[in-house]
Amino acid sequence: MIAIPQKIVCVGLNYRDHAEEQGVDLPERPLLFAKWPNTLIGPGEPIRIPSVTQQVDYEAELGVVIGRRASRVDPADALDHVAGYVVANDVSARDLQFSDGQWVRGKSLDSFLPVSDLVPAADVPDPQALPIRAILNGEVMQDSSTSNMIFGVAEIVSFVSQAIALEPDDLIITGTPAGVGAFREPRVWLKPGDEITIEIDGVGSIKNPVAAG
Repeated sequence: MIAIPQKIVCVGLNYRDHAEEQGVDLPERPLLFAKWPNTLIGPGEPIRIPSVTQQVDYEAELGVVIGRRASRVDPADALDHVAGYVVANDVSARDLQFSDGQWVRGKSLDSFLPVSDLVPAADVPDPQALPIRAILNGEVMQDSSTSNMIFGVAEIVSFVSQAIALEPDDLIITGTPAGVGAFREPRVWLKPGDEITIEIDGVGSIKNPVAAG
């Protein structure tokens, strides 16, 4: 399990194929939102679905853990501030997310951010060339590559640092590709008894059961 971060910074709508499945224009700059540390769980721990939501979705994401303070860094220097990478699942209560008008509650329910153990940055020579998948009960739901990111890791770290100083152990999750449950027909929601696996080649995988509660 990674150290508890001071900040969890998330990027929305950051894969071209995810924008296409929604029929929306590509953003001109990274779209940032936050999750809170109460969301963090590790491999094998249950994602718990409380009674306040009936539309819980999975999102395969590459996570970036900051290794040294980054304040107003240039993109060319941004990766020097990265300690390593994790596999992440940005679990989302879509009914809360879209009805609230902002995303904090729908994204920050307890247990809604499973993450893997840290892989050192030196072991991931190119974070923009990593196949990424979500597998629900043995069925591949998302199958893409970090090469489809609109804004790459270096650009995201630099962009965030222009306004918000990033401290060691801070976590950035970098967006999800196409195939999430909310934009399938019919829609697919996580339910108790499911098992969701997120895989990123070169970083690892994380598997979590889904439970009520």
